[in-house]
Amino acid sequence: MICIRTDIAQEICDIDDELKAIYHNRNTVCIWIFKNREDRNRFLDETAGMMKEEREQYFEINFK
Repeated sequence: MICIRTDIAQEICDIDDELKAIYHNRNTVCIWIFKNREDRNRFLDETAGMMKEEREQYFEINFK
């Protein structure tokens, strides 16, 4: 396990982990929040292998 110390807003920490998808690259951590577990799981399944920009577009089109 690798841990990187940072300050995360409490309102994000309060959200059920099963409603969050977390991705990172060299200089960014992205946290997507979903209304239900099914949406989160669909997002994870359908964006596997995508780059950050592709995931952002997919989220905007399908979940906003």
